[in-house]
Amino acid sequence: MIAIAAMTPSRVIGRGKEIPWRIPGEQKWFKEVTWGHPILMGSKTFESIGRPLPGRRNLVVSRTRSWPGVEMIRDLAQFDPGQYPAEIFVIGGAQIYRELLDKCRELLITRLKADYEGDVYFPEFESRFELVELIRELPEYVIQRFQRSRL
Repeated sequence: MIAIAAMTPSRVIGRGKEIPWRIPGEQKWFKEVTWGHPILMGSKTFESIGRPLPGRRNLVVSRTRSWPGVEMIRDLAQFDPGQYPAEIFVIGGAQIYRELLDKCRELLITRLKADYEGDVYFPEFESRFELVELIRELPEYVIQRFQRSRL
């Protein structure tokens, strides 16, 4: 699995159920990278999006809720990513990142250069992953690829 996220210098990834920024180029990149792949998210993230993302198999973690057009994952402990033919992208939120980061082989992190206020944070990962590629550098953000450290 690959986790993909955008975060501020202070690790903010959200404010309530919203993303506190809109950066069209970064959103376009997210769409291009995840298109055709299963995307795995928590129920709060799905509710913030408000609909299944097109062109992707939407997997939503919730023990109790259901929505049309998505596949429900009731128990992450029983979840087997190997049953999907394409690489799964973990797209949030914070709780899902915390629970699945150790199962991810790679991270695609957009580091915004500006700080935004928020109350949802991406977990610490630097001790477990190493930077292997600078994918893109723009005035507003950089996109970096990390792989699990071989310790």
